[in-house]
Amino acid sequence: MQYKMLVLDMDDTLLTDDHKISELNKKVLLEAQAKGVYVVLASGRPTSAMTAYAKELELDLNDSYIISFNGAIISTVKDDLVLFEQKLTVEQIHELYDYSVKMKTHIITYLDNEIISETDSEYIEIEKEITGLAHLKVPSFKDAVSKPAVKCILLAEPSYLKGLEQDLKLAMPHLSIAMSKPFFLEAAQNGIDKAASIKILAEKLNIHQSEIIAVGNAGNDLTMIEYAGLGVWVDNVIPELRDRANVIVASNNDNGVAEVVQKYILNNYVYEEIN
Repeated sequence: MQYKMLVLDMDDTLLTDDHKISELNKKVLLEAQAKGVYVVLASGRPTSAMTAYAKELELDLNDSYIISFNGAIISTVKDDLVLFEQKLTVEQIHELYDYSVKMKTHIITYLDNEIISETDSEYIEIEKEITGLAHLKVPSFKDAVSKPAVKCILLAEPSYLKGLEQDLKLAMPHLSIAMSKPFFLEAAQNGIDKAASIKILAEKLNIHQSEIIAVGNAGNDLTMIEYAGLGVWVDNVIPELRDRANVIVASNNDNGVAEVVQKYILNNYVYEEIN
């Protein structure tokens, strides 16, 4: 199979634990693009927290794309042109806030390139570190959120939050719900996920589903892993999803993305003999 598109989750997949792209990953991704393969970044991150990485990989020079906010926005890297955008309504965001208060979790959303919340939390601090966005703590979340926003995240201790995932899906079947990290439970507009946006982009580029590779590690990657012609987990995938992909490669800290590219695009992976 000649693959034409490679879609990569960022945190805990493309990026090492210190939020960097390894030299080997960068090298082979540039080589893949030289062969005409579209490399697309697909993340729960805001667009602004993805652009520098995309340009490091020369996605702008290769006319490629970013899928941000878990699929809520598709944009070009070269000129930041938004090709697709779908937001939560104000009413839906307020409904999520009421649920978070009832269930005693933190909740954030994003407005004007800032993280909005009523509370402080170690998990909000992690989101600030990942995205580089400022955190605006407000007296009233509902008063602050008076216009649509792309997504909300509920944040809490991982074992407690995991128990809420199914409950929130049942309580709000009109929304797309997925875990992106053990302490991040994300909510977006109905039908919004990484796979849906990959489908939109692939149709624009006349690329068939079978010609797509997707690589990820977490619950918010599952739709694209199952949609792609070749769905790949890195080895640090959360355990309960381990059997849901076609292939498992090395971890995010061990150049798993490079392994995918070398095996399935460049066809130059060196297999080590096991004695």
